[in-house]
Amino acid sequence: MAQALRVALAGLGTVGGGVIRVLDENRELIARRAGRPIEVVAVSARDRSKDRGVDLSRFAWVDDTAALAEADADVVVELIGGADGPALTLARRALSAGRHVVTANKAMLAHHGLELAGAAEASGAALKFEAAVAGGIPVIKGLREGAAANAIARVYGILNGTCNFILSKMEAEGRDFADVLAEAQALGYAEADPSFDIDGVDAAHKLSILASLAFGTAPAFAQVAASGIRHLLAADIAEAAALGYRVRLVGVAEADGAGLFQRVHAHLVRFDHPLAHVTGATNAVVAEGNFVGRLLFQGAGAGEGPTASAVVADLIDIARGEFGPPFAMPAAALTEAAAAPSGERRGRAYLRFAVADRVGVLAEIAAAMRDAGVSIESLIQRGALADGSVLVAIVTHEGPERCVAAALERLRGSQSLHGEPMWMHLLD
Repeated sequence: MAQALRVALAGLGTVGGGVIRVLDENRELIARRAGRPIEVVAVSARDRSKDRGVDLSRFAWVDDTAALAEADADVVVELIGGADGPALTLARRALSAGRHVVTANKAMLAHHGLELAGAAEASGAALKFEAAVAGGIPVIKGLREGAAANAIARVYGILNGTCNFILSKMEAEGRDFADVLAEAQALGYAEADPSFDIDGVDAAHKLSILASLAFGTAPAFAQVAASGIRHLLAADIAEAAALGYRVRLVGVAEADGAGLFQRVHAHLVRFDHPLAHVTGATNAVVAEGNFVGRLLFQGAGAGEGPTASAVVADLIDIARGEFGPPFAMPAAALTEAAAAPSGERRGRAYLRFAVADRVGVLAEIAAAMRDAGVSIESLIQRGALADGSVLVAIVTHEGPERCVAAALERLRGSQSLHGEPMWMHLLD
């Protein structure tokens, strides 16, 4: 059998330990599939003394993470995380030295993907990142290789397991957001500071990578309009169900003559849509190709096993010599697409208001909708919330988003409204 592929591993957290365990447990199978053994030869992490449940004594320990770029290895696996700092330094140095890089770092790719892709191509090295989006689901390979013959019209999906776990719990048990978030933190599904997840930033990082692969554009994270589920009420979940929908945080990317549209936003998803049945900490991605039709990728989007599996799959590709341009086409061919405006996008909307319980409030809201050109399909008023306000929910007829935005602007500062309205798009 050919000489082993030597791996230097940076980051020994949950996923890093999982990579070592996968390589140990499936050693013979992996060697047969890769055509040669894959061996970790050097590791680096912040705390050398921490017990990680795997034997690290067989590997060279490197205190300076960036120095792994010069280790006696063929591939550097970066599992540190963070858009900048040590992770970016290591990736840059490794690629400059001609070493392949495998990473699960969606933030780094979203911010610096074009630069790193160019560096990989210049040095003839691989830059692989299957684990950066949707954990163990092979969506990167699916878009980059499986759907390579297709023009992709749209890519969208559920990209954050923490939010989907919270939404599924709220839906199944009728509980409020804050209560379910606390449970998610206790179970390890949410970080102590969950902002990146619940405010849509994590999903936006992943969406920008998927959009680049789908449309041949440079990763454009700064253009993603992201909002999350922080202000969602249990009443919103209940209203959605009554209308025949489930609430999901969905990232959507489309490219057309107007430019590249990217948004992460809470949606009402019809019961009969595949995404409505994605529950728990699961991810799902839909890609629509002009010849292949609708492709659905679904599975575990995070966790030690799925993410480590994706990392090792990338290592197997490298061992076989199977790699090409990181974003499906040469970095120089990736276009810098302008951000497409959302105002003329047409669709239906769900709008929720918490309002003062007094005469004239409904008329005020209806007048704002009328004056902005929004046609109301249904209006529902419920009983008092805990703070004494009344919940009003509106579903609009199909129309341009700019009209809804104009109506909400007309209501801004109204003494009748308690807090910010909730705006969710309908995915039919």
